Amino acid sequence: MTIDPWHVFTTNFGMMPAPYTAFVTLLDLVLYFILTFNVARARGKYKVTAPNIDGPDAFLRIFRVQMNTLEQMAMHLPLLWIAAFAMDDVFAAAFGAVWLLGRILYARGYYRKAKSRSKGFIISMLVNGVLFLGALAGTIASF
Repeated sequence: MTIDPWHVFTTNFGMMPAPYTAFVTLLDLVLYFILTFNVARARGKYKVTAPNIDGPDAFLRIFRVQMNTLEQMAMHLPLLWIAAFAMDDVFAAAFGAVWLLGRILYARGYYRKAKSRSKGFIISMLVNGVLFLGALAGTIASF
């Protein structure tokens, strides 16, 4: 009987084909964990018990940041990885890092005042547009 039947710890261990994109993906998930933690903390602070999602404006802003980021990640992560493989790892990771910055600006602005979220939202949407175009161009070029 072998200790490593799936060959996890063999010669290819640590050989990520797109390490920069993988790192940015992990940073995206760290941001999402933080936003989720912020919602849990706000539930306690504003006495909004699960499964309720209605509460004071301050709670709703914190909750919407988390949910909007989740909605954006459903589009962002596939685009990020398709762009990494269809174009270039560094290209995708660089734009992925800008998306992350946009989401941080979005969160900080929205936490203060709902109308202050625009800059971060626009940055993250533009980045997803660039990633889409890069993914599309690289995919078409590989036919």
